[in-house]
Amino acid sequence: MDGLELVFALLTLVALVLSCLALLLYWLAWMRRPLGLQRLPHNPVLSPDQSVWWESEAVFNPGAVYYGGKVHLFYRALGRDGISRIGYAQSADGIHFERYPMPAYDPGMGAVVPNPMPGLPTGKAGKQYRPLSYNTDLYASGGGWGGSEDPRAVIIGDSLYLTFGIFESWQSMRLGLTSLDLGHLSKTFWQWAPYIPLSPKEETHKNWVLFPDKIGGKFAILHAMTPDIAIEYVTDLESIRTNPIQSNNRRGGREGHWDAFVRGASAPPIKTRYGWLLLYHGMNPHAGHGYNVGAMLLDLNDPTKILYRSAQPVLVPEAWYEHDWKPGVVYASAAVVIGDELVVYYGGGDKHVAAAKAPLSEFLHKLMSGDHAVVEPVRV
Repeated sequence: MDGLELVFALLTLVALVLSCLALLLYWLAWMRRPLGLQRLPHNPVLSPDQSVWWESEAVFNPGAVYYGGKVHLFYRALGRDGISRIGYAQSADGIHFERYPMPAYDPGMGAVVPNPMPGLPTGKAGKQYRPLSYNTDLYASGGGWGGSEDPRAVIIGDSLYLTFGIFESWQSMRLGLTSLDLGHLSKTFWQWAPYIPLSPKEETHKNWVLFPDKIGGKFAILHAMTPDIAIEYVTDLESIRTNPIQSNNRRGGREGHWDAFVRGASAPPIKTRYGWLLLYHGMNPHAGHGYNVGAMLLDLNDPTKILYRSAQPVLVPEAWYEHDWKPGVVYASAAVVIGDELVVYYGGGDKHVAAAKAPLSEFLHKLMSGDHAVVEPVRV
């Protein structure tokens, strides 16, 4: 080997060592990077439109599906009359959305006008409804006082299913479910099925989610997370109309952790090879109020079993649009997978729609490593 060949061999060896060192440093940086979601620089992706009466005050807390190469977003819209309706927007890139000019879902005034809060004067019919006149401080359910709230969307078979909240009064906050043929979704033809009340009257329930796939041949509805995850399995959704789901309204969590108070599930679960990825809302009452977002991985066959649970929130309110009206709120009610990208759409400050994302494979691997594993006690 002459001198030139020796120099070439040494340079090759140095390049190989440097490449290995760079890979090692990248791996160490990846391992040390916390589990979390990164906000899109284009946020917020939707904001109120003052020129449109039914969404002039707030647009927030969306549901979403990815279908036909597009993100279909169903968002809660609040107008000056204080009634929440569900608007629609679509996007080919998941960032820039084109809005539909009219509400996509509004079951009608007979279904959404609530009873007033205790102590407020009422009209002859026992209702209080004054278009363009309501007190946002008294009605803090996102600033509104009735309507279709906080939609979640999933696709099962040939249908889009939409769950939503029905604010009747502070003593009766119910969940409803409707469906739409996918062919109608593609044509933005809103011929929804009559909605099914999922929860009983005169009870308060929120944040129920429908799994995007049947489990054991049955529809699965997650309706409680405390003290344990509770899921209702039904063969026929219509059967719930006369037999609403019996649930609890408990909010306990892990004492001493960031989620000592669990508000409930956020987006519908996402099916992965490792389990059902479930995002949820929680907070530590001793650290302040608001909403943080955490993540769980549930067993595929028995999703009442928690396999992994994030030790820290994956999204906390920090940006200006997460404090614009109702401070400290990130309400992550939608999540879709585009390629290997997990994209989460959420309501910021009960006024805007924003998005955050992470590589799904990386997110799952981080969730299943470190201190995120759930250890069940041995029972004898």
